Amino acid sequence: MKMIFESDSRNEAFARTVVAAYVTRLNPTLEELADIKTAVSEAVTNSIIHGYGGREGKIELECKITGSLVEVTVQDYGVGIVDIEQAMEPLYTTKPEWERSGMGFAFMEAFMDELEVFSEPGKGTRVVMNKQVGKPETAA
Repeated sequence: MKMIFESDSRNEAFARTVVAAYVTRLNPTLEELADIKTAVSEAVTNSIIHGYGGREGKIELECKITGSLVEVTVQDYGVGIVDIEQAMEPLYTTKPEWERSGMGFAFMEAFMDELEVFSEPGKGTRVVMNKQVGKPETAA
């Protein structure tokens, strides 16, 4: 499933709803579904706020299912990230004046099993997130 939409904050809820609907065929738990929706929200919001900074632009969202593995890719063609490692540090934000918490990547990492970030200044950012849905619980 692939869709392209405008970098408008109103589209964040649309993106998470579409991914949730797509993933429901795997019969995820409510927690798994909430995790995926939260990660998608964070990735799309990062593209809108940090990638485009209020300017118009396109965001591409792709979702693939292979067995019980969900892969979600969010791509923008905005300003890109100069230092990915620094950007992924909890509480780091390039928009403190916008009251951003700097927790976007930390939430994506916490709610998904894998997170990869690819970016080039002036060319945009691609975030790839994976989550195994329906994996067996491990004994505590």
